[in-house]
Amino acid sequence: MAARDPEATKARIFEAAVAEFARHGIAGARIDRIAGAAKANKQLIYAYFGNKAELFAIVLEKKMLHLAEAVPVDPDDIESWVDRLMDYHAAHPELLRLLFWEGLEYGSTELPHESDRQEHYARKVAAVQDGQDRGVITDAVPAADLLFLLTALANWTAVVPQMRRILVGDGESERDRLRASVKEAARRLTAR
Repeated sequence: MAARDPEATKARIFEAAVAEFARHGIAGARIDRIAGAAKANKQLIYAYFGNKAELFAIVLEKKMLHLAEAVPVDPDDIESWVDRLMDYHAAHPELLRLLFWEGLEYGSTELPHESDRQEHYARKVAAVQDGQDRGVITDAVPAADLLFLLTALANWTAVVPQMRRILVGDGESERDRLRASVKEAARRLTAR
């Protein structure tokens, strides 16, 4: 009989949950499918992560922490930050899908673990504010608003690939041109 490895089981459940929630959202996700993909039983999922909404919140929180570590906000080089953010979402499209499912399903109501999310974003806003205080980026737009606008600008191409394809084209040269345009728009948005 193989020895149990709770951490390996949790990791399999987590990865299966990421895929399931990214594809089906919270309401459409099924614990049975997560259990099957993770080769774990449903009771373990509930024991390790709680209910489905809690599992979704944990999945999204961990994915957002990974993004924050991998692509910290850099007010000293906005264009490179935008580049890295776009690259990250191209390599990890599930995070934006999870965020959009969350938006569709929760709307403007309070989120599970919202205070943790507020702290997460407060650190990013503080980085933008620091850049404004040091005069490297404009202070004409409040730091939180500026971060929101820059994030939307960088993420939208990954969120609506069908719109990007129809409006801009889908060839490599069109994608490169759009990326350059997004970086130019970010540079102009933050210019002193």
